[in-house]
Amino acid sequence: MSLKYTQEHEWIQVNGDIATVGITHHAQDALGDVVFVELPDVGKSFKPGDVAGVVESVKAAADVYMPVTGEITEVNEALRDDPSLANTDPLATGWFFKVKLANPSEVDALLDETAYTAFTQA
Repeated sequence: MSLKYTQEHEWIQVNGDIATVGITHHAQDALGDVVFVELPDVGKSFKPGDVAGVVESVKAAADVYMPVTGEITEVNEALRDDPSLANTDPLATGWFFKVKLANPSEVDALLDETAYTAFTQA
């Protein structure tokens, strides 16, 4: 499945009933050099819009919001050790966490790449 996006600048990619979530290129560009990430606890459940983590940069701190309902199954320990991965490779090695989807249809309500690009240029 292709990437979907939130208006809060998270991306999500679904593989079966597990989705990987991170921040977008646009978000990391706006933040600047990421120096710290706070990741959620494995096993914790969230609803869409809940704050699931924090990303701090040399310029600002920002919340990372959960795009869907689900339970955290894994966090990116490499990102915790090297927060700059959120800048250098936000759509791959810079992912934040994985979540077991409680309601996969929620993904359909998120933005596709075209809509997200238009949103960021508005």
